Amino acid sequence: MYLSFKKSVIKKYCSENTTQKLLLSLPLLALGTFTACSAWATVSEISNIPPLQLAESLDPDELHIDLKGYWYAEKLDGVRGYWDGQQLLTRQGNPIHAPAWFTQALPTIAMEGELWIERQQFDRVSGIARSLQADEESWRAVKFYLFDLPHYPGTYEQRRAVLEKWVASMAQTHIQAVDILPFSSSRALEQQLTDWTAKGAEGVMLYRGAGLYQAKRTHDLLKLKGYEDAEAQVVEWLPGKGKYKGMLGALLVEDKEGMRFRIGSGFSDAERQAPPDIGSTITYRFNGKTRYGKPRFARFERIRLIE
Repeated sequence: MYLSFKKSVIKKYCSENTTQKLLLSLPLLALGTFTACSAWATVSEISNIPPLQLAESLDPDELHIDLKGYWYAEKLDGVRGYWDGQQLLTRQGNPIHAPAWFTQALPTIAMEGELWIERQQFDRVSGIARSLQADEESWRAVKFYLFDLPHYPGTYEQRRAVLEKWVASMAQTHIQAVDILPFSSSRALEQQLTDWTAKGAEGVMLYRGAGLYQAKRTHDLLKLKGYEDAEAQVVEWLPGKGKYKGMLGALLVEDKEGMRFRIGSGFSDAERQAPPDIGSTITYRFNGKTRYGKPRFARFERIRLIE
């Protein structure tokens, strides 16, 4: 399999005496054995960290749209990591103080991924990544799940092919490529979203196979956050502030496990003026749970009617 790049595409990475067309072998390029002028920039050729590609949101109600040609993966709830070829950085460009062994196998090209431990462990991995001292034992639990090559000029599918070869060549258990699935139908995607979120996942990321990496928010990268629903009993009305002064601000509720938490969104003005009765049961939506068992982004859905 070969990629052909015209001089206009590669000249910003190569000198002006580059030949009119280069045929770059993906296997050679992926393993770093292509010794001529490469079509993809190393960190030394780039003066500043470029903005990263950002995802547009896709509402679950929009799953009827045509997503043919997309690939999707579980949205990992971790810390986004940017390897600039020399050091590991946050999306804001701040250094992440990982142990030397964690990054020593990474190549001198830009790679993007997620520092992740497991579902519902965001607080833990965030704390590890923010620490100014690399705690060896803590980092043993962290994996770097790579999902893109920001400076590679190919389509997502071409970038993915190169990424997989890099991961295979590094042969490190803590450095993996994010697992992806081809979009087949809206029903299959919705079912996968339901399955993942039921297990504590944050949602789904979708990548357009023909999309080029763009340092901006783009529909070539989509994020889909599913939701779960559950019931809870109203314990107390909490007063509103500001524009909600004199109305309901939030409900204090208790779920069937005895966990108490607040729900402050999802209400219409009419519902804030006449809130659900104390002792009544409501249905709410949420996006997974925290490590302490509280629902994330809980929002009011409706009052459960007595049947």
